[in-house]
Amino acid sequence: MGAGGALASMSAPRHRLFVPPAQLSAQEVALTPAQARYVHGVLRLGAGTELELFDGLGASYRAQVAADGRLRVGERLVAPIRALEVVLVQALAKGEKMDLVVQKATELGVARLVPLAAERAVVQLDAQRGGARAERWRRIAQEAARQCGRADVPRIDEPSGWDGIFALLQTDPERRGLLLDPEERELRLGAAARGAPKLLLAVGPEGGFSGAERDRAIALGMLPVSLGPSVLRTETAGLAALAIVLHVHGELG
Repeated sequence: MGAGGALASMSAPRHRLFVPPAQLSAQEVALTPAQARYVHGVLRLGAGTELELFDGLGASYRAQVAADGRLRVGERLVAPIRALEVVLVQALAKGEKMDLVVQKATELGVARLVPLAAERAVVQLDAQRGGARAERWRRIAQEAARQCGRADVPRIDEPSGWDGIFALLQTDPERRGLLLDPEERELRLGAAARGAPKLLLAVGPEGGFSGAERDRAIALGMLPVSLGPSVLRTETAGLAALAIVLHVHGELG
């Protein structure tokens, strides 16, 4: 890399561009046609203009547009250290609600988003449609990361069933699983999230989790938690929950 991995403390350039890690392996970046259209056509950046490149894995670099249209890669920029890592398990929702959740959860700092094929979810996707939707959500997350200044892009999974969620928790025993449950009256989300730097938040569909889903999740170690007396829509609940746990850990507000 241009500056041998040195970290820059100056403010980052205003314009940002996602560049995959393999493309960032040299001191100069040859833009793809889509990247060139964005840099030269949309942003209208001329020779000598600075911009920030980020690789989606947490690294970002200062760069400059060269006379030949390539990008010269400079020093690595300092990225903030997050004290909390959150996996958001969001029950599939209809229409553009999932797009909204992916976009806003990315802006808030979610590490991973797992769409859940819950029993009462209105939307049911087969493997082909689920894969296509996941690709769409990844593009949304990538653009949201560019807009909000993140150097990393959250992992967006293809839709999963409960077995995948429980396997995730079993392979990561330090992660605390919290199940948003409107019927819970005692344990609030903020209290349950304290002291756990790794969380999994499970958000149900419009009709809520079924009794069988709730019982199984609790039996396998997840804690039912409350957001308070209001009943929120599924696309609101997950984002509100994410904001609450970020605030508890000093990441927001």
